[in-house]
Amino acid sequence: MAELTPLRERLLRHLADGQFHSGEQLGDALSISRAAVSKHVQALKSLGLDIYSVSGKGYRLAVPLQLLDAARLSRELAPARVEVVPVIGSTNQYWLEQTEQLNKGDLCLAECQTSGRGRRGRSWISPFGGQLVMSMYWRLEQGMAAAMGLSLVVGIAVVEALERAGFGGVALKWPNDLYLNGRKLAGILVEMSGTAGGPCHLVIGMGLNMVLPQSEQDKITQPWAELAELGDITDRNGLVVALATAWQQALVHFEQEGIAGFRERWNRLDYFNGKPVRVLMGELQVHGTARGIDEQGALLLELENGDIKRYLGGEISLRG
Repeated sequence: MAELTPLRERLLRHLADGQFHSGEQLGDALSISRAAVSKHVQALKSLGLDIYSVSGKGYRLAVPLQLLDAARLSRELAPARVEVVPVIGSTNQYWLEQTEQLNKGDLCLAECQTSGRGRRGRSWISPFGGQLVMSMYWRLEQGMAAAMGLSLVVGIAVVEALERAGFGGVALKWPNDLYLNGRKLAGILVEMSGTAGGPCHLVIGMGLNMVLPQSEQDKITQPWAELAELGDITDRNGLVVALATAWQQALVHFEQEGIAGFRERWNRLDYFNGKPVRVLMGELQVHGTARGIDEQGALLLELENGDIKRYLGGEISLRG
């Protein structure tokens, strides 16, 4: 994957409006040759950007791009530290390496991840500008045990913030995915560090599909969705502010009440609630009907004999 050099970033800002720009115009603006423009456009394509060219018209992004605005985000999310790294290996890993210098609510964002991680170590496809990729630092003085159910709380905060922004109809999949009509819209990854008896350092990451370029869609191996299906995304930076603020408010509430204070909110948004499902734990499969979560955030499964079993781990899917 190519590097996003300062020159390529300037080129991208010229193309971000989604209009045609001739090679000559771009070359003049950047003080490079038309051949160099072509070379740098190819490098941008390798980041997952859908740029095409038409003879006599020039280059154009298939979808206009709203680039992350670090100055605006820092201003609107103050006093939290906001760092935007356009191309990064993993926002979670980057923040995990800096926990000693971070304060609660500090946020790292990227336009593109090259080593994003999904659940159980799976790779996370991250085309440039096609998602919201963000990680927040948090600290729980009560230690690791107090983090039980935290990914559920973050999921609730995201869905409710999207509802307030006009993107309704998103549901939750236990324990850390967002679904739209049965397809994955976003994934949440909570990673923690700490010592017994000490505070727990948390990095909470999310990748939310917004508008995925056609060239990247074929790389995704599971049913997926994008936020653009629910309406125009007119202010990507405003959405970051809304989501980050909702995370912070939910995490403060979580510190006070734990997952029990969120149970009803989860059950309202639970995509699988009341549906026949199977829970996978390694080689073991258990069939039953999903019945939401309990006060510890455990999945409740009603077995065919009427018994209720609770699960704190495993993967859930609809029964085929």
